[in-house]
Amino acid sequence: MSTTVVLVPGAWHGAWAWDRVTPLLTAAAVGSIAVDLPGRGPGGGRLGDLMADSAALTLELDRQDSVVLVGHSYGGAVITEAGDHPAVAHLVYVAGFPIRPDESCARAAEAEVEALDLRVDTDLGSGFVPGADGTVNLDPAVAQSCLYDDCDEATAQWALERLGPQRLASLSDSPTRVAWRTRPSTYVVCAADRTVHPELQRVLARRCTSTVEWPTGHSPFLSDPKRVADLLVGIVTIVNTAGLDEGA
Repeated sequence: MSTTVVLVPGAWHGAWAWDRVTPLLTAAAVGSIAVDLPGRGPGGGRLGDLMADSAALTLELDRQDSVVLVGHSYGGAVITEAGDHPAVAHLVYVAGFPIRPDESCARAAEAEVEALDLRVDTDLGSGFVPGADGTVNLDPAVAQSCLYDDCDEATAQWALERLGPQRLASLSDSPTRVAWRTRPSTYVVCAADRTVHPELQRVLARRCTSTVEWPTGHSPFLSDPKRVADLLVGIVTIVNTAGLDEGA
């Protein structure tokens, strides 16, 4: 049984965010699927909250036998809710949110952060442009500074042109299930991140089975896709080897 990498984007992003990673996985003979959450991609439709986004991901997981499930930023909350699916062999959080039912992306690990007296604020909120329909867009200048500060100019502009609105409520939604409690998991700390503070990431990483730390900003799938692909290929190899050993 081969393992497929299922890639879940963060807020404001679509499946396009993984466009530089998926060819590298293909070149390594690893299958991958980048998911468009509701309201993204060619299908359009209504933007989802955390439950709707997780339900859509579950439909994709139903089609798979063995999955390494990857969530970037807000996508980490989505894989936390959906990732206890029987097909999921391993979770990967890239600057993501392995949160609990009493938390949300907006209020992640508050007790731990307060106990450690950490300052974890970033400038992303200053770029919120609220819409009358409960969505929020990002001011392009703030988005470039916070999301793509270590990308070259052409890459940053390519991504900025593709950002879409996000339901603000989704960032305050809490999961009802907590997949990282029952599945092996890897947390990627992006040490130069200006969107999810690296100190908050390090607190959240303690909830995962293993941690790696990269000297990247918030979007390594664009600034350093080979690093992302190499990590995922390594995890898939471990999962596949374990599957062979169990079947022996």
